[in-house]
Amino acid sequence: MTLSTFRLYTGALAIGLLLVVRTSITAQPNSIAGVDPQTSAVHHLLIQFHADRGSLNRFYIVTGSPERRVRFQTFYTDYLNRLEALNFDRMNTDSRVDYLLFKRDLAEQLHKLNIEAVERDRINAWFPFADSLYAVEKRRRRGHLPNAQQFARNLTDLAKQISELQIKLDKEDKPDPSLMRRAASTANGLQIALRSVYSFYNHYDPSFSWWIPKPYQQADSLLGAYESVFRRKSRESSPLNDESGIVGVPVGRDELVRQLQIEMIPYSPEELIQIANKEFAWCDRELLKASREMGFGDDWKAAQEKVKNSYVPIGRQPEMVLGLFNESVAFLKAKNLITIPPIAEETWRMGMMSPSRQLVNPFFTGGEELSISYPTDDMNYADKVMSMRGNNPHFSRATVHHELIAGHHLQGFMNNRYKVYRNFDTPFWIEGWALYWEMLLWDQGFAKSPEDRIGMLFWRMHRCARIIFSLNFHLGKWRPQQCVDFLVNRVGHERANAIGEVRRSFLGVDPPLYQLAYMTGGFQFLALKKELVDTGKMTYKQFHDAVLQINSMPVEMIRAILTNQSLPKDFRTKWRFYDLN
Repeated sequence: MTLSTFRLYTGALAIGLLLVVRTSITAQPNSIAGVDPQTSAVHHLLIQFHADRGSLNRFYIVTGSPERRVRFQTFYTDYLNRLEALNFDRMNTDSRVDYLLFKRDLAEQLHKLNIEAVERDRINAWFPFADSLYAVEKRRRRGHLPNAQQFARNLTDLAKQISELQIKLDKEDKPDPSLMRRAASTANGLQIALRSVYSFYNHYDPSFSWWIPKPYQQADSLLGAYESVFRRKSRESSPLNDESGIVGVPVGRDELVRQLQIEMIPYSPEELIQIANKEFAWCDRELLKASREMGFGDDWKAAQEKVKNSYVPIGRQPEMVLGLFNESVAFLKAKNLITIPPIAEETWRMGMMSPSRQLVNPFFTGGEELSISYPTDDMNYADKVMSMRGNNPHFSRATVHHELIAGHHLQGFMNNRYKVYRNFDTPFWIEGWALYWEMLLWDQGFAKSPEDRIGMLFWRMHRCARIIFSLNFHLGKWRPQQCVDFLVNRVGHERANAIGEVRRSFLGVDPPLYQLAYMTGGFQFLALKKELVDTGKMTYKQFHDAVLQINSMPVEMIRAILTNQSLPKDFRTKWRFYDLN
C-alpha cells in the first residue's frame, strides 16, 4: 500500500460507526488516560488548515504555475505564524506532538516550493509561452470573455515555438534529469490549463468555437508530445540507466540524510544497511533450519522451490486468501492481542488486480479492499506460472494479516475514528505497523510448519533486501538491474516479480525512503513493544489499541505520548531503537 492509497482510504468518520466502535474498544491504558481521544490544543488549527488547503488546491489547479506556488508559499507561511502563536509551554505531550509535526510538515512544504522556484527559473527558457496560458486560465475562473481571435493567434505561435524548441531539446546531451522531470511536470500543467479554458468556452461562446478548435487541438497535442520528450530525456540522462529498462533518479546521500531526519530516524544510510545485513543473517539461519526440517539440507533454494510450487489450482486463490484471513483473525483473538471492532471484521472485501497493475504490484495489496494479484487468462504461460508461484499459500500466510487485520485495514478503520485531524502520514507507521505484525506473529508461533516459516522468511528477507537495494540505488552505487538480480538471487524472487518490485520502487510515486520504512518501522514498533509490554507496563491489547487510537505519525512521537515525555520546542530525533552491536 502506498501513502496516497492509504490516505484515500481514510476519510471522514460517520457518527453511527463511531458510537459502535467506542462501545467495542477497551478503555484507554493508564499511560494515556489523560489524553483526549479526539482532540488536542492544535486540533482546531489542523482542521482549518486541511480545509483551507483543499479549497486552494481546487482553485489553483495548474501544477507548476508561479501563481500557485506563490499562493501556497504565503499559505504555509501564514499557518506557520499562526502555529507559533500558540502557547507551546502550556501544552501536554499529546498536543506538543501535534505542534512539532505540524511545524515540521509546514517547513517541508516550504522547502519543496523553494526547490520548485529554483528549478522553474532554470527551465523558463523552454516555456516562453507559459505566462500567456497561465493568464487566460486565471481569467477563465471568473468567466471573463476572451478575445478568441487573439487567443487563436497565440496558440498558433505556441505550436511553432514548441516545434522549434523540441528540435533543440532533442540535441541536448545529458541534461539534468531533475530539471527534465520539472519541465515535464510544467508541460503537463500547461496542458491542464489549456484544457480548462477550452472545456469552459467551447460550444458556449460562438466566437471561441469558431476560432479555437483547430489551434487548440494542435497545441494540446504538441504540449503532450513536449511532456513526453522531457520525460524521455530524464530517463536517458539518469546516471544509473541500464539494460533493465527501469529508470529512476538517485537522490544522493545528503537528501537521504535530510529525509531520515524529517522521518525521525536517527541512523545514517550506512547504518540502516548494516541493520538490514544483520537481519538478513538471522533470516539465513532460520531458513537453513526450515530447509533441513523439510529434508533439503542446506539447499534452501530447493526447499523454497517446493514451497513455491504449492500454489492453489486456478480460480481457487480467493478461497485460499479467505481461509488465511479467518485463521489469522482467530489467532489474534485467541491470543487476546488487539481489539477487533465487529464492523472492521465485517466490511473488508476482495477485488482482483488488473494485469497492468500487476506489473508494479506482483503481490496482493490491502486496506478495506484486498486486491488479489493472480494471473488472468490473457497472460502468457511464463507470467501465469510466475504469478501463481509467487502468491502461493505459504508466502501469502505472512501477508494476509499485513494487508487486513491487524494491518492496513484495521489501521485505516481506526484512523477514521480517532484523532481524525491528524494527517501526519509516514510509511514508517503505515508499513512499519503492518510489518511489525509479521514479526510478532512469527514470535507468537503463527507458522505451523517449516513450509510456513519459509514463506514468512521470504517476506522478511524481502524487507531486508528493500533496505539494501533502495539505499544503494539512491546512494548511486547500484543500478536497477543489480537490484533485480539481488532480489532473485538473494531472496528467491521470480524474475518478473523482482522486476515489478524494482520498477515500483523507482517510479517516483513513493518517496525514496518508502521501501526501507517497512522493516525500519517494524523494528521501531518492536522496540516500543519491548519497552512497554515486555516490562509489564502495558498488556498487548492495551499497547496495540493505544497505537491505533493515537493515529498515524512517526513512531518516536508515539513513544513520546505513551511514555509522557516532556518534548522541547526544538526537538530533534534521538531514539536509537535498534542495537547495532
